[in-house]
Amino acid sequence: MGLPNLSTLPKSPTRRQSGFEVLTGSSQASAAQLVIRPYDDSFRTRWDSFVSANFEGTLFHSLAWKRAIERSFGFESRYLVAEQDQKITGVLPLFLTSNWIQGRTLISTPFAVYGGICAGSGPAREALADAACRTADEERVNYLEFREPRGELGSPFLTKKLYVTFEQPLCSDPEKIMSGFSKDTRYMIRKGQKNGLTSVADNNLLDVFYDIYAESVRNLGTPVFPKRFFAILLEELGDAAKMIVIRRGSQALATAMCFFSHDSVTPYYVGATGEGRPLAVYNFLFWEIIRSACEAGLRSFDFGRTKLGTGSYAFKTKWNMRPRPLPYQYYLVKRKSLPNFSPANPKFRIATTIWKRIPLPVSKALGPPLVRLFP
Repeated sequence: MGLPNLSTLPKSPTRRQSGFEVLTGSSQASAAQLVIRPYDDSFRTRWDSFVSANFEGTLFHSLAWKRAIERSFGFESRYLVAEQDQKITGVLPLFLTSNWIQGRTLISTPFAVYGGICAGSGPAREALADAACRTADEERVNYLEFREPRGELGSPFLTKKLYVTFEQPLCSDPEKIMSGFSKDTRYMIRKGQKNGLTSVADNNLLDVFYDIYAESVRNLGTPVFPKRFFAILLEELGDAAKMIVIRRGSQALATAMCFFSHDSVTPYYVGATGEGRPLAVYNFLFWEIIRSACEAGLRSFDFGRTKLGTGSYAFKTKWNMRPRPLPYQYYLVKRKSLPNFSPANPKFRIATTIWKRIPLPVSKALGPPLVRLFP
């Protein structure tokens, strides 16, 4: 299986004509002004260049993700840009969503595990956060959510410490990485190999990917995305996305859509069939991604977002990777408490149990309209 080696990818403000203007605080006449502006297409090239060059930038900050969300779900973007000396010093991807469950919200960003502010300086970060809060107030949303992957923003934001991610630095020798796994994990990887599992990376296998993924999320009790969304992701992300399929003989048993950013790989959408699980197909799948990433010269494996206390969390801890908290940030406008629309929320337990039992064709038909309610 071959994976690409990608080094790039993609104070209260005052409303003025073209955006939010914030002074740098310098009294010198030559001091430049820090200005927050709404995104328009004149920023297109500079936006992606800034994200690619900034360590806080992720694929979810890229304009490719913006286009994919707009094309797939029709959400309205409210992207913001921080400028100083006509240079971008920070960006904030932001979408306005509205439905009968969550109400009106501003999210950075929908269907992404990472988001929030990508800035090159403290003043730019503060100004973007301030402008986003002002936008939330003006839009009269229930809340503003930043899926911050790095740190807390402080008042007036509240922090939800519900998720972590697991990261593994990579090197050119996959066996060196393997030796760091727990004994149980190494055993399960070898079990998959002994069971004759093989892998292939091919973005033309969308139908195979979707059938396995749809079955897997149905079995977890959650609705599936429309197939069109994955087709759009492949089109918009290009080499930053790749599909992996695990087979035993001719039978497809597991799959993943991996994302690549800053020399890192993330298995983002993952699924397996019931027949594949006893064959250690998940362990084999993740090992194949790690092994191929090492051989491609990538520097990091990101296991993606995981909710504390879940079976997925317990599974990932056995890979001896570094957990990193994901301190999601919330600014409450109309809501009085932090939202919790996770499928693990006990309030959704009955719906989850019922969903697990519905026929797969029905889940494929009903899932896409429902998934829009939980961006």
